[in-house]
Amino acid sequence: MVTLSTLKNTSRKVKSRKRVGRGIGSGLGKTCGRGYKGQGSRSGARRRYGYEGGQMRLFKKLPTRGFSNARYTKRYATVNLGEIEKAYQDGETVNLQSLNEKGFLIKSNSPLKILGDGNLSKKVVIEAHAFTQTAQDKLKKAKVNCKTLS
Repeated sequence: MVTLSTLKNTSRKVKSRKRVGRGIGSGLGKTCGRGYKGQGSRSGARRRYGYEGGQMRLFKKLPTRGFSNARYTKRYATVNLGEIEKAYQDGETVNLQSLNEKGFLIKSNSPLKILGDGNLSKKVVIEAHAFTQTAQDKLKKAKVNCKTLS
């Protein structure tokens, strides 16, 4: 239980800003803590993340291990049932071409996948490459005609 006697100040102390170039007595006069020569002493000096002054970067020296399946995953263009409900009328066909025309997909060459978010009450024909399990259940319940493309 929190009471006034158990409260602690957890905020950090506000650190004052470094005032550079204000004389040798400040400890940060003349070169302003940058040193005399080199990349860091110049104005506008920034180093890229991981840069080691011309030495081979650590992440390039480390071996790459294992296998990533990311290159071979199938990327789908996805549409929810709720979006189909809003955009289509009874009897229309939902496919990649009609979705492009309605502005859902921007010239997508990816296969189409129907997701189960929302409800569909309109009688439309859906032509897609894949359906999620929830979408299949909702489409069966609504008795919507579905065609699975290969």
